[in-house]
Amino acid sequence: MMIRFLVPLSCAHAPRAASRALSTALPAALSSTGPEHPAAAAMAAMDALAEFCAGRGRLLTLTGAGVSTDSGIPDYRGANGSYKRGHKPVQHSEFVSELRHRQRYWARSMLGWRPFLAARPNRSHRALARLQAHGHLAGGLITQNVDGLHQRAGSQPVLDLHGRMDAVKCLDCGTMSARADFQARLELANPGWLDVDVLEIRADSDAQLGTLDYSSFAVPPCNVCGGSVKPDVVFFGGSIDEGVVGKSLAAADACDALLVVGSTCSTYSAFRLVDRAVKRGVPVALLNLGPTRMHTANTPLALEVELSCSDALEHVAAELCV
Repeated sequence: MMIRFLVPLSCAHAPRAASRALSTALPAALSSTGPEHPAAAAMAAMDALAEFCAGRGRLLTLTGAGVSTDSGIPDYRGANGSYKRGHKPVQHSEFVSELRHRQRYWARSMLGWRPFLAARPNRSHRALARLQAHGHLAGGLITQNVDGLHQRAGSQPVLDLHGRMDAVKCLDCGTMSARADFQARLELANPGWLDVDVLEIRADSDAQLGTLDYSSFAVPPCNVCGGSVKPDVVFFGGSIDEGVVGKSLAAADACDALLVVGSTCSTYSAFRLVDRAVKRGVPVALLNLGPTRMHTANTPLALEVELSCSDALEHVAAELCV
């Protein structure tokens, strides 16, 4: 567990009362805690986070994969993330250019879909939904996740920065349809593949299978035009919808504070929101386990807490939603 008070909140446009509370109480709390008192240090960190969120008029929250790991959905870059285990996600250019890449993607995703679909909102999702319902996330909720768990926990509105896995889109005619319907078509066209060994579930419904030969996998075409079907998410190397980009930048321009939760902000689409807020003089708090792009870029943070997202957000909701 780590907490760092990196930028005096009184110099970062924090509400005056919250700034005074953090500026006076936090150093005292930390001086009486430390490695020998982990529970007290964790409580001080969570109290500091609650103070950061209190009284904001337009707090914007940006979430990443670390919010959904407690739901059993692996992340990419965490200590036990997919990258650490050799996962090489498909690139947008590969998927659109060659059938073999689409066969590999859909074979693995077909068998990884049911565990992905079985995931349920965890304490982080529920805490954020509660905070939003009580008006504490008035600046918006943006997620990099494609699992829809924020919405299933009750959060509305949510801006899905990288799309949603529960929909598919034809690359040729643009027809949208439910992933559940396409999943049924995948299974009907590939009954023998349902018995292939699943060695490991990885990020975003990917499954490591007990085969490397995908040449026999049948990828159903679009029902409307016969074109290629892709999940309605942004693959690595792909572009985000301009409308979504505009909404995310507008939120970063309008917020009076930014809370980053469970994200390394490694993708530019996320990091630019942090960078944009910082350049406006807006205080940014980070709740995440492990290093992030903000550390590499020496981004000035008002508050950094390295704790379980679920524990910390549940505490913040309990403190503020009364």
